[in-house]
Amino acid sequence: MALTLITGGEVISSSGAQSADLLIDGDLIAALGAPGYFDAIAGTCERVIDAKGKYVLPGGIDVHTHMELPFGGTFASDTFESGTIAAAFGGTTSIIDFAVQRTGEDVHDGLASWHEKADGNCAIDYGFHQIIGGVDDASLKAMADLTLHEGVSSFKLFMAYPGIFYSDDGQILRAMQTAADLGAMIMMHAENGPAIDVLVAQALARGETDPRFHSLTRPVEMEEEATHRAIMLAKVAKAPLYIVHMSAREAVEAVAHARHLGANVFGETCPQYLYLSLEEHLARPGFEGAAYVCSTPLRSRAEGHQDSLWRALRTNELSVVSTDHCPFCMKDQKELGLANFSKIPNGIGSVEHRMDLLYQGVVTGELSLARWVEIACTTPARMFGLYPKKGVIAPGSDADVVIYDPRGTTDIGVKSHHMNMDHSAYEGIHVDGRVETVLARGRVIIENNSFTGATGRGAFLRRGLSQYLL
Repeated sequence: MALTLITGGEVISSSGAQSADLLIDGDLIAALGAPGYFDAIAGTCERVIDAKGKYVLPGGIDVHTHMELPFGGTFASDTFESGTIAAAFGGTTSIIDFAVQRTGEDVHDGLASWHEKADGNCAIDYGFHQIIGGVDDASLKAMADLTLHEGVSSFKLFMAYPGIFYSDDGQILRAMQTAADLGAMIMMHAENGPAIDVLVAQALARGETDPRFHSLTRPVEMEEEATHRAIMLAKVAKAPLYIVHMSAREAVEAVAHARHLGANVFGETCPQYLYLSLEEHLARPGFEGAAYVCSTPLRSRAEGHQDSLWRALRTNELSVVSTDHCPFCMKDQKELGLANFSKIPNGIGSVEHRMDLLYQGVVTGELSLARWVEIACTTPARMFGLYPKKGVIAPGSDADVVIYDPRGTTDIGVKSHHMNMDHSAYEGIHVDGRVETVLARGRVIIENNSFTGATGRGAFLRRGLSQYLL
């Protein structure tokens, strides 16, 4: 197999940093050695990459994406091809997307449809969670089949979107009991959907149609209540629980309390909730705020939600940062809600920016280097059954490697991003750092700000069980 040597860099792991050289043999990491340790064989390597003055870290893992997701009469604008290429530019080398089952549909058909979308079209490795939109005997049986035979060991339920994905408490309990028996992970969209629908209808009846009302009709209490209820149901079922895209301080406090009591409860947040807000973005004049419509919604900065999320990441009350990448263009997509905020497709494109935005948190003192890697690479791998194949730089692991230049800069905007969107929710944000080189299973796929990989080389990841469960 071809050898690649990365020299002179500072290898960053979830446990700290060390100066080390890295030897890659084909798809896998062969060895780490002290600086200069591999000099004698450098001449036999197909390629030697000088990483002096730079960080060498495991490829990022985004465990929450929605490529090509049908939503609100349209589809997420990134395909598996465009979305995984964009992810690679941002230092992400694996994603876990969501296969969809709606009420009345067959779970296996939903998974097969997502395999068809992704197969042969991904630039990086990918896996699937399964959305269960109709909890019944057939879907519960399918959960066992997917966990035991298909490498899909996590299942997303919704307390929101009645008539589309919504499950009531009894259905949720049954799914959680099944997950507990299997050792599988339940992922939860925790918002009180029926109550939100009442608030939305009342707002529209008053003529309140602007994008900002998307947040005002999904108040903090709707997320807090649903999060607490999901935790209580998981306690009864003795099931692990992972709350997705958390945005409200009070909801995170409910997760923190459960974790302090030793429960298998985990929280995820996303870059939009760390950087964007109701006042500064969603409440922009006219229809500009539509670019920032996502669920859960952006929260008020004045109420301290953003600061509390950063703090929860430092203290491990939140375990993972993913993106909930679900991009829509303003033209012809977000514009579906021009006169009715409830018709605006929910989603923000972030898959290309997660690693950079979290690194800016390192620069500003919100996170350590080790915690950056932990929440973006290592914990996602361990949480969803990919470790140690992914998420770590260690002998035998896949050679998914990012060389990150802390002296570089990144200016985010629509003119420079690679996502299939006509706007950027992060327009004008400056990052004091830059993804320089990305390797996926030993092959350089990003170099000199160009994609040098190959669509279709991304492989499906059959996942095991979470390694965090007590």
